[in-house]
Amino acid sequence: MDYAKIAEEVIKYVGGKNNIRSVTHCATRLRLQLKDNSLRNEEALSDVEGVKGVFLSQTQFQIIFGSGTVNMVCDEVQKQLGSLDESQPEAETEEKKGNVLQRFVKMLSDIFVPIIPAIVAGGLLMGLYNVLTSNLIHGQSIISLYPQWEGLATAINLFSSAPFTFLPVLIGFSAAKQFDGNPFLGAAMGMIMVHPDLMSAYQIGVGEPPVWNIFGLHIAAIGYQGTVLPVLAVSWILANIEKRLHRVTPSWLDNLTTPLISILVTSFLTFTIVGPVMREAGNLLAAGITWMYNTLGAVGGAIFGLVYAPITLTGMHHSFIAIETQLIADSANTGGSFIFSTASMNNVAQGAAVLAVLALTKNEKMKSICSASGISALLGITEPAMFGVTLKLKYPFYAAIIGSAVGSAYLAATKTLAQALGAAGLPGFISMKPDHYLDFAIGLVLSMAVSFLLTVFFWKKYHLEEAEAGTEKKEKKETPAVTGTSEELFFAPAAGKVMPVTKSADEAFAAKAMGDGIAVDPADGTICAPCDGTVSMIFPTGHAVGLTTDQGTEVLIHVGIDTVKMDGDGFEALVKQGDRVAAGDVLIQADLDKIRAAGYNPQTMMIFPELENASVKVFEAENAKVGDKAAAVVR
Repeated sequence: MDYAKIAEEVIKYVGGKNNIRSVTHCATRLRLQLKDNSLRNEEALSDVEGVKGVFLSQTQFQIIFGSGTVNMVCDEVQKQLGSLDESQPEAETEEKKGNVLQRFVKMLSDIFVPIIPAIVAGGLLMGLYNVLTSNLIHGQSIISLYPQWEGLATAINLFSSAPFTFLPVLIGFSAAKQFDGNPFLGAAMGMIMVHPDLMSAYQIGVGEPPVWNIFGLHIAAIGYQGTVLPVLAVSWILANIEKRLHRVTPSWLDNLTTPLISILVTSFLTFTIVGPVMREAGNLLAAGITWMYNTLGAVGGAIFGLVYAPITLTGMHHSFIAIETQLIADSANTGGSFIFSTASMNNVAQGAAVLAVLALTKNEKMKSICSASGISALLGITEPAMFGVTLKLKYPFYAAIIGSAVGSAYLAATKTLAQALGAAGLPGFISMKPDHYLDFAIGLVLSMAVSFLLTVFFWKKYHLEEAEAGTEKKEKKETPAVTGTSEELFFAPAAGKVMPVTKSADEAFAAKAMGDGIAVDPADGTICAPCDGTVSMIFPTGHAVGLTTDQGTEVLIHVGIDTVKMDGDGFEALVKQGDRVAAGDVLIQADLDKIRAAGYNPQTMMIFPELENASVKVFEAENAKVGDKAAAVVR
């Protein structure tokens, strides 16, 4: 795989280097913050080698490459980009988009995603320790049969517990950085919270903690090993104190007094108020969720398994990390994590659905995507499977979430809980207690079998092979032939002046960077379908819509220039993805006065991205009406 070429194409199809504000990656996705999301070419990106799917999440454009590949591509993209100017005024506005819940989930994601490798390493080591010490062989453990391995088990136990014992250090560093504070001060606060002179949080209730007598105030010296909420709150307080001190402290004194006062004030707040309150809140949250799951039993498991994949699509599953870490760290009381068990059922169900498609499809490109993404899902990474296969075909996604619900219901009924974090899927055995292996295996088989069989059923019932190829059973319109060629007609999407896209006021569209087509100076804000077809995508901001005609031609209608920056204000989308539309149906209602008042040009483009072996004929008009012919794709 030529990573340099892939990176070059990615940069090209997202609008070039000058359109990229920042680039990062997670386990499977390349995450790009673009200055203008409308400049990206999703269809061209989908054809780039290694790309499993593309989508826009709030303001972040994400390209799915899969585990391992994304690291190499991201490194090469960063190398080709060099240094980027991330200090532009729009950056702050972009990050603040979305409602409060979306921003909170994104914050948790940004804090926990960087430390997941450390937690996973500790979790898998904990699973290995369980294998060595559990009574697996005729009621005896491996180390009792082979005493020479006892030292190895003891060492692995220490290695596995370290990330959880010193979890506040990891979270403190990551959270302080996220809150725009000094990450090393955040790590220092984490160290203070787990200092060995404090009584360990794991010994609460076992003995009396030491007490500090400070001017008559008695403070219990208890540590915060394995906690999550206390260190999140402490990091936020620390970062805000530090930022305010930077603003009011003279520069010659700043480096000395700001760290000192920040740590001193935050430390006292931690042990007197914030820490105890947030510790209790974390305990109540973990206990409450566990109680609810255990009380509802199989029904609770089925509901959680059913909604886990849709939750993953929103990104809200990242908020589970904080809860799951708390459940694992306090497994003596909680019993373990049902979240990991449910995630495993969801992942293998998605993988089984994809493998069913692999067995059924005749499309070679789809087979290629399925073979890689199906195995990836079984091993714990579902994004390529969901965005590349199951969501595209819709019914395999339904099959997968039903399979996940069935497997999760069984695990809930048998109270099968994870004792450690790890790869949620087939490798999940190592995160389970050995005496739960059989129930976990039965859950996996149920999830995969139901998902696979339902996918086969839906495939045959709804003729998904035809839907996949864009050849649904429907009567297609005949297009007039012209000297051995055919013309597919398209009508004006809006009333107004129609011209070739090369005359567009936007340089990128005029250069045909997104493809050939037309530009319309609209007389009003009613944007209509230029043809019969299906809505293939609708931008979250409502300023653009994609259609696929019955002949398979892709059409993009983009209302206004740079109007993505209006964040949906002034636009009302009247259709949704998957809707069937006829020529003349209203797609978008745009407020042209509001667009102009915001300083943007309402000129509307109708683009045919990546036409192969075809050309576009434009029917220019000064005063076209909706329904007048505006363009033809000539093949």
